[in-house]
Amino acid sequence: MKAYQIRIELVGSKPLIWRQVTIPADVTFKRLHDTVQFAMDWWDRHLYKFEFPQEKLRITNDEEAYEEYKFYQKKYTGKALTKRNDPHGFIAQALETAIRQPQTVKIDRYLERYKTITYIYDFGDNWQHKIELEKILEDYGFGYPTILEGEGACPPEDVGGISGYEEFLRAWDNPKHPEHEEMRQWGESQHYRPFDIVFRNDLLKTCLKIKKVK
Repeated sequence: MKAYQIRIELVGSKPLIWRQVTIPADVTFKRLHDTVQFAMDWWDRHLYKFEFPQEKLRITNDEEAYEEYKFYQKKYTGKALTKRNDPHGFIAQALETAIRQPQTVKIDRYLERYKTITYIYDFGDNWQHKIELEKILEDYGFGYPTILEGEGACPPEDVGGISGYEEFLRAWDNPKHPEHEEMRQWGESQHYRPFDIVFRNDLLKTCLKIKKVK
């Protein structure tokens, strides 16, 4: 089966947190999202989006934004927006970027065309991921993604983005830090743990298997 070897990097992390993954080509952006979540060790608690500014396209699970876009698209298709019906330009702004649902769009055309995709998870903490196509494979033998290599523990959910994670690590790594014990307890409650490639691959195989390959 055709597949892609991709590299996922958490932008701004130092040392860099990354995974190299092989994923079947015939999957949707929802499955790519699931793959990032399992591979990185996120917990899928927040909204996410893939952005393609070249095509003025956003692929997201933000249902409110999607429904707003569909409403305005249906109401104003074929109609001119004027100062009268859109005095502040909100409708024009809402229609400027098309919004699609991740379970309805496949990754192949976009990944092969652009080579690099931006994926943002948790709009508050704003975890930006760079997903880069490294290689196209024609004989991948599994119906699920596989992590080939990777480094770095995933930050805890809701830690406050890159800057919050840096503060967290200062307390986590230093027994003399005044918040060391408190941060240790909180980090453990948030399942902060070292990257375990065997465990991550078991999850990918168990949870994301799409079909048997003869």
